[in-house]
Amino acid sequence: MTLAAGSPTRDAGSENFPVASRLIAAALRPKVLGFYRFVRTADDIADSATLAPAEKLARLNALEAALDDPATAEPAARPLHASGAGTMEARRMLDAFRQDATQRRYADWAALESYCAASANPVGRFLLRLHGETAAEALAASDALCTALQILNHLQDLVGDRDALDRVYLPEPWMTLAGGEAAFFDPANAARRRDVLDAALDRVAERLDAAAALPRLVASRRLAMEATVTMAMARRLLARLRAADPVTGRVALTKADAVRGFVAAPFRGPSDAALVRARVAAAGSSFTRGMAALRGDRRRALWAVYAFCRVVDDIADGALPDAEKQRCLDAWSAKIVRPDCAVSRELARARDAYGLPVAECEAMIAGMRTDAAPILRIADAAALDQYCRRVAGSVGAMAVRIFGAPEAVEFGLALGRTLQLVNILRDIDEDATRDRVYLPLDLLAAHGIADGPAQRMIAVPAIASVAQVLTDQALAGFAEAETELRRFDTRALLPARIMMWGYRRLFDRLVARGFAPPRPRPRLTRAEKARMAAFALRLAPIGTR
Repeated sequence: MTLAAGSPTRDAGSENFPVASRLIAAALRPKVLGFYRFVRTADDIADSATLAPAEKLARLNALEAALDDPATAEPAARPLHASGAGTMEARRMLDAFRQDATQRRYADWAALESYCAASANPVGRFLLRLHGETAAEALAASDALCTALQILNHLQDLVGDRDALDRVYLPEPWMTLAGGEAAFFDPANAARRRDVLDAALDRVAERLDAAAALPRLVASRRLAMEATVTMAMARRLLARLRAADPVTGRVALTKADAVRGFVAAPFRGPSDAALVRARVAAAGSSFTRGMAALRGDRRRALWAVYAFCRVVDDIADGALPDAEKQRCLDAWSAKIVRPDCAVSRELARARDAYGLPVAECEAMIAGMRTDAAPILRIADAAALDQYCRRVAGSVGAMAVRIFGAPEAVEFGLALGRTLQLVNILRDIDEDATRDRVYLPLDLLAAHGIADGPAQRMIAVPAIASVAQVLTDQALAGFAEAETELRRFDTRALLPARIMMWGYRRLFDRLVARGFAPPRPRPRLTRAEKARMAAFALRLAPIGTR
């Protein structure tokens, strides 16, 4: 008699990601399929809609007993005894299936990843052990990949898991940001749900970046190709989940996605540099036009700095709980010391190549901790200077070193502050929607504006007079930067000049528009963006205005 809860709900060919594909050596495939059969049996028990929790636990315990008995008649366990492989990892996964039998909600992202460590990571470790791969870096990369795959499955199956099992893997505090669980699953609440889903997918993307080196860390060419296919399909499912809503309709991989994944198999996946380059391109920032003025390794290094800044900024701005923001920023503080993903490895490479101080990376993270606060106010001019120094001065200090003008660090710090003032003036309304006010409280008070709800503060007519103070500072900053530029190698600082040119146009539009409501956001025109591209390619001379 079998312990199974019925016929298998899936087979190896119907899973999202490859299971014992033809890329795995023929001699090893039966061992992988035997392991899969055991796991599928246990998973189906835990996911049964008809078995009571106590019965689920009893059957899972009996499965573990079958792992201890080489003479067992249990069909799910016999292949593991026959192959002599997988019992250690199967035991670990049984812990997760027991958890599934009784636990229906998760308190935070760490709890979800802890579950994945038992429910998914042993699969990758089994494959590595089967191929004789024991390197610590490969194990860590495999864990990151398996966690990412598991969470992708959970996000894809949000509705099905909730309807059939009353089980939701997205942590409760995350759903609270969309108004609570009921609101999160309300088809009409698409915008708030989208923000939360995108923040969760950012966490998955980080895990995939941490796994990116796996195909290059294993000696087995076949296993490397299997990993490459799996990651390619994972990134494709990630993209599909970003583009569609899994609550309003099924989001799934297609046969074409699988074909593209297998076509990529021989190439061991994109390099860290390629992944960072793709992140920069996806951001679509006007800063990329300044970066285009660099060539070769200097451009690669600046991409790494920009990608790092973008990642931590997305954490601070993302729709994830406040405690999770701080946890993610803590993780990035650790990554600076011990790089473990594509962006952090490329950032470390840039630091080594161009002498970028670790303290500047730490300053950026400190600035993002300020942004990550649930309510943000700036006390006075000194606090504003400190904030600008962290989030913009750090970039300037690193950038001029990459440009090849380390003697221009003070110029980079000053220019960073000026550009950040433009950002603050441009984003007054957008920041207020997050209850952020960067105009100093003492300056606001001097103009009769008391602290309170951000949107009420910026609606007071006197806000225009407060903004004028920062406008005057930015104007003086641009003038000083133009003067300072003449003291340095203007060719080396061409990227800075291009960024200044674009920001000056935005600034001039802000001044012309004024700061009384309404405040439409100024943008560069296509012609101006094209001109910046021409500056970068040295096809046109760049002026100051």
